[in-house]
Amino acid sequence: MTPVPLQGAGLGLRRALLGALETAPDDAVDFLECAPENWIGVGGAPGRRLAALAERHPLSCHGLSLSLGGPAPLDLDLLRRIGVFLDRHRVALYSEHLSWCSDDGQLYDLAPIPFTAEGVRHVAARIRQAQDALGRRIAVENVSYYAPLATDLDELGFLREVLEAADCDLLLDVNNVYVNSVNHGFDPAAFIDALPGRRIVAMHVAGHYREAPDLIVDSHGAAVIDPVWALLAHAYDRHGVRPTLLERDFNFPPVSELLAEVAAIRALQDRHAPPA
Repeated sequence: MTPVPLQGAGLGLRRALLGALETAPDDAVDFLECAPENWIGVGGAPGRRLAALAERHPLSCHGLSLSLGGPAPLDLDLLRRIGVFLDRHRVALYSEHLSWCSDDGQLYDLAPIPFTAEGVRHVAARIRQAQDALGRRIAVENVSYYAPLATDLDELGFLREVLEAADCDLLLDVNNVYVNSVNHGFDPAAFIDALPGRRIVAMHVAGHYREAPDLIVDSHGAAVIDPVWALLAHAYDRHGVRPTLLERDFNFPPVSELLAEVAAIRALQDRHAPPA
């Protein structure tokens, strides 16, 4: 089946939001995003509800457990099942985190990959393997991290080299750029300026938790703040408008507040779209 392309502003599909999304107008969001691992093999009423929403809205998929940077072999059976899910729901965009999260067991967290030449070679080879297994390009997302890593490269250099060596796309998480800029002391706008725009296929924005003046935790549990909105606008100015998703994982407000943030994304996209 032909994938349904993404455009506009989307919202993360969480089970706590199913009812609200089912009753919302069709034009409330332009697309929805889910983690395929949370829905593969789900039948009964929840499976039917997902299928119905996927008929109403284009669906993107953002993986949680492939562990692209991990030491253990890629889970080829998981990749096969993800591929079936993507085809069934006509998913145009599948992305994963540029991180690792498992070895002998699942860590349930996203650990950063050392910013080294060896790290580039390791993860790029695994991204290429995943793309070959799926028969499609994937996007990797820049992640937040909190502890200094063993480095030959800075985060920007590492990200650029991985994208080139793997020949994959980028899901630009604008909030993660902002979080890392505060935690590690760099200019977030300059970071975005230096990214290869031709590889950016989509963007994320989210809220976070400020632990201290120089420490932010990427929580996905709060509203997007003004500096992140400004950074999203800067990304549109520099690289053009891309499909952009609002992530919210817990501490859900009334759905009207989430849809107002989706509308704010649309307003920025309209403001920064090229003239017709």
